[in-house]
Formats: sequence, C-alpha cells, structure tokens
Amino acid sequence: MIDITTLPMRVGLGQVSELTDEFLDFAKQMGLQDVQMNLYNLPPNMKDTGRLEFQDMMHLKTRAEDRGLRLIAIENVPIRFYDKLMLGSEGREQQLENMQETIRNLGRAGIPIFGYHFIATGVWRTNNTTPIRGGAISNGFKTDLAKHAPLSYDREYHEDEMWANYHWYMERILPVAEEYNVRMALHPDDPPVPKLGGVPRLFRNFENFKTAMDSHPSPMHGLDYCHGCWSEMRGGAGVMESIEHFGKQGRLFYIHFRDVKGAADDFTECFINEGNSDMFQVMKKLKEVGFKGFMIDDHVPKMVNDSPWNHRGRAYATGYMLGLLQAVNAIA
Repeated sequence: MIDITTLPMRVGLGQVSELTDEFLDFAKQMGLQDVQMNLYNLPPNMKDTGRLEFQDMMHLKTRAEDRGLRLIAIENVPIRFYDKLMLGSEGREQQLENMQETIRNLGRAGIPIFGYHFIATGVWRTNNTTPIRGGAISNGFKTDLAKHAPLSYDREYHEDEMWANYHWYMERILPVAEEYNVRMALHPDDPPVPKLGGVPRLFRNFENFKTAMDSHPSPMHGLDYCHGCWSEMRGGAGVMESIEHFGKQGRLFYIHFRDVKGAADDFTECFINEGNSDMFQVMKKLKEVGFKGFMIDDHVPKMVNDSPWNHRGRAYATGYMLGLLQAVNAIA
C-alpha cells in the first residue's frame, strides 16, 4: 500500500461508481494522479454480497494503475449495507462482520482510505432544478419543505441512542482499520440539521465532530472534510476554525472542495467561486495546517449542454482548484 503521508496536497477526481475509459481519460487529461470512487450505488458488474469483495477491489485498483493513476479512496457503500448498524436494530452483528471484512479487503487491495457517513436517512434536497449563475442548474434545501416528511423507518429515533450506536460501531471497526492500515474518513450530515425523517443527524456541527474524534482517537480515524457541508452549518462561519482544529491534529484525510450560498435551513449549491467562503483562503488555510491529502470537486452545477456526470461543471471546478493550488504553493 502506498504511504500517503509522503504525498503533497493535491487535486484528484472522483464521485463515480465505475472506472470507465472516459473517466480515466478525463482524469489524465486534467493532469491528475488520484481517483476516488463513490459506491453509494453499486455498479451492475460488482458483486452484491453486503460487503466490498477483495477481487472487485483489486480489479479496480489495477485498472487505475494500468492507466497511470492511483485509486486513492473508496467512499461509501449502499446504506442497506449498514443501516442496522446505524439504527442499532436486529441484524447489526452480521452487518458489522461485513463492514469489518470490507475494511480488510480494502487493506488487502492496497486502497488506503474509506470514506464513510452515519446518515441513516441519506442526503436530502428539496429542489434539484434550481437555476443559478447564467442559467446553470443546481440544487438546494429548505427545512420548511422537509419538516413534515414521513418517518423514514419504523419509528422516531433519539439522539442518545444514535450516539450509542455510533460508539458501538467505532469500537469494533477501528481496530480492524488499524490492523489493515485503512483510514476511515467521516463525512458530515448533508444537510446538517438536527433531524430528518424521524432520525437524528449527529454530524451537523463542530461540537459533535469533536466528540467523535476525541472519543475514538485512532490514527486511522479522521475526516472526509466536505467544505460544502461545513459551509452549510453556519453559513460559512466557523470553517477556518474547524480546518485549524482538525488539520493541526492530522485528522483531515481528504476534502470535498465545494461551496453553497446560505445555511443549513435554506441553501443552494453553487459554483465554486460564488459561495459563502473565499475558497482561496480556504485552500491557503489547508496548506498552513499541513494538509497533505487530496481534494475533489464533489457536487457541481450542470452547465449548458452538460453530460449526466456534469463533465463541464467538473472541468470548471477542477481547473479552478488546480489554479488555486498553484497560487497557494507559490506563496513563500
């Protein structure tokens, strides 16, 4: 497995469920080395056994390497792979075994990072056809439109039991991550509001992230720092402080480099250079705290004549990130 601690701060490309020729060529043409995959939905050619299998992971890793790229992280598995773990319901022991084996298989294959979330009700948006700059299409969220949603599961869940479920899981998964040298990177709740669909959303503020990291201080435990979600938390306030705190602890494993306009109760995703934050200052702060991971664009607007994967939006965001990185590195 590559020693990722020796790599510099850099830009990668991801958020795909398949390493197609088109995607790999796109990454190479953008001048990148790192690719990431998001397996929230498994592709049809991957075994669906309730866990990620070693042979599938090795196939993906070698496919990337054959094109001169690094498969640096797998983000997510389908929620149904560990919904019982998150909710503490019957069957969580079997799901735990599967998630432990998933981590082993990533380690065996030499894939160094697993991005995870603890959002049993998933990502919510109330509009996915919001027009933004120049008529590009994005999405947004308004709490007022979601507050009367029906229960997502069988009952209302309480915050204390969700914390108990989280601690139960971490106590059992992190020793496996340590043994197999796989970093587990925690993504914020999106949107970071107290509850949706009757299930509390734990990772919605700095205090709760601090509790998670302080309670489970493994060197294999850190953050998938989604800047967009952190920007949602307080309308952009507190972003720099959170980067400072977790960055100096070495807890920032990789970055979703995007932004929004607004705050958690009412926001719209936007182009990378028109949100709550000055993204040059964000990247500068990442460098100042010694961040050595990779950054990807994550959610991007759909530009005119764009593809289903938003190639034009991603090229704009990735090119902007590369320019920011060059500028930050030029600062003495």
